[in-house]
Order: sequence, then C-alpha cells, then structure tokens
Amino acid sequence: MALNPTSLPVVHKKLDIIPLEEIQKVLTEGLPTNFKDVEVTVVDCPDLTKEPFTLAKPGLSGSTKLVEVGGPPYLLPTVQKDKVYDLRDIAKLSDAKNVFIIGAGAGPHPYAGRNCEGIFNLVLENGTVNQQTRIAKVTPVNENCSQEILPNTETRMALLGNLFLSEGKPGKVLKVHAKTRTGRKDFIASIRECLEKKFPDKLVGLGGTFLLKEGIAKQHVMRDFSTTPIKNEEELNKWLKFYNMSAPLIAVGTLVNGDGGLDLRVQHFHSFSNHGEAGHYHIDVTPETVEYLGYFSVGEEIYRIDAPEETHTFGRD
Repeated sequence: MALNPTSLPVVHKKLDIIPLEEIQKVLTEGLPTNFKDVEVTVVDCPDLTKEPFTLAKPGLSGSTKLVEVGGPPYLLPTVQKDKVYDLRDIAKLSDAKNVFIIGAGAGPHPYAGRNCEGIFNLVLENGTVNQQTRIAKVTPVNENCSQEILPNTETRMALLGNLFLSEGKPGKVLKVHAKTRTGRKDFIASIRECLEKKFPDKLVGLGGTFLLKEGIAKQHVMRDFSTTPIKNEEELNKWLKFYNMSAPLIAVGTLVNGDGGLDLRVQHFHSFSNHGEAGHYHIDVTPETVEYLGYFSVGEEIYRIDAPEETHTFGRD
C-alpha cells in the first residue's frame, strides 16, 4: 500500500530560470578548476532512448519540474516503513500529466522484500505505465549488488527521492563533457558549486542524466534496514555497502544551488548499467582517466512533498 496522497503536504515554488547560454558560460569558466578538459555547449537533446542512455523518453523538455519527496529523516536514525509513495500520486500532486520521471531515491521495499535503491526512469501517459526503473539491492549472503527492472505494475517508491519531471520532449539542453578530474569535487558537485557562486540570491535547479563514459565510480547501495538506530555519518557509512562500479554507468537525478528554505537535498544522482551494476553516485575513483558526458535541463518549478517535520543534515552525500 502507498500513502493516501490527500494526506501529503505539498509546497510549490517557482525556480529562477536562467538561460542555458548563461549557464553554459558559467560552467565553461568554473569547471576547469576541477577538470582538465571541459566542453560545455547548448545543443538539441539527442534521442535519450537510444544507447548508451536508454531512457524511457527521448528528451528533457516540456513543463520541467524538480520534485523532492520525503527525506533522509524518514530513514535515519530509524526507518519509517510506512513512508511508501505511488509515483502516479506524486505526478498528480506535482500538477503533471503525461509525464516522464527520472531521478534518485529509495526503491519500493514492499516489492523488493528489503531495502533498495531506486533509479527511476518511467513514463506515465494516458493511464498507462512504461516502467524502466531499476532497483539495486545488497544480496545478504555475499553482499554482492544485484539489479533488476521493475514491472509496469510497480510504480512505488519509499522514504525519499529527488525526481525530475518533464514531458520528455526534444529541445535545447545543456551538454557537459568533462575529462580528467584535477580537483576534489565530484561531477555534479562541480556543476552545482559553479551555480552557487554565480547565483547566490537565486534558486536554480537542473535535472537530467549523465554518462560515466570511462573510469570507475564509488557508489553505495543501502543494506537492508538497520535494526539499531543510525545516529551519525560514521554509523551511516558502516551500514551502507560501498562498491567500485565500472563504466559505462547511466545516472539520473537533480541538483539545486541552495536549500531554498525547503530543506532540500542539493544533489542526488543514482546510476544503472547494462552489466549489472547500479547504485548511488558519490565520485569517480579514477580521476586521471575519468570521462563524463551529461545532458541537463533547467527546472521551471519545484514541488516539496511530505517534508519531514523534524529534520537533520546527515545522510545527504
């Protein structure tokens, strides 16, 4: 069962819409502090249904929205298992119809039989579902990571999530190509911090996808729910299972350049692959050989759904 959508509080806010050409200039100037080779351009979005991305819709344009559901306080220090949401309800609460949803969050533990990561990638259109979402979970015996695609009949998520909603239409997008990491920031943090510095008085959000084209990424998959409270970052990192996962990895998620007074998670991307690896992206561990290729769209508005009344700041890396 999912929560009754009429019981979920919703806060809606317009985002500051910065022209893609202006963001292109900001990133062209800022990203070289973290990457040796950088090319940022405004392009027509390629068909993202094709390899290597294999998303459920071709583009990232049309009624673009960032949506944050729940939050880490529903997982930590102790899990609230009743926090299960149906993405069909989330779309309605976000005033979205015929919508393409991508993003990062906790997968539907009632379906999986245990805690899991969700790499959301689905289309809700005219009452039908095209579900290409993956979930990743830790196998109890050997602690290997396993990945599977959800069926069309399963449209739930749990606990927390950061989603990018659009009509999936072709259109202009920001293309970010970066190679050879020379700084300490991950790919998404590098982009986000450029926007933080340039637009400190605005709330700017991006959503989209990136490909880890070459290299290896540090990613985590949540183990099954902890039987004891997790009270700090150190305990959290002992509970999470970390892996080094190899390219190509296809990541989806959102980023914002600030909290906006909404208790936002400022960045959150999960990745999947065609070779069985999937999880929560942290950073690459092969800076000398890493290569990223990302496509991003600017969010027009943000919806904050079922924000925890009591919050904390750990568990958001």
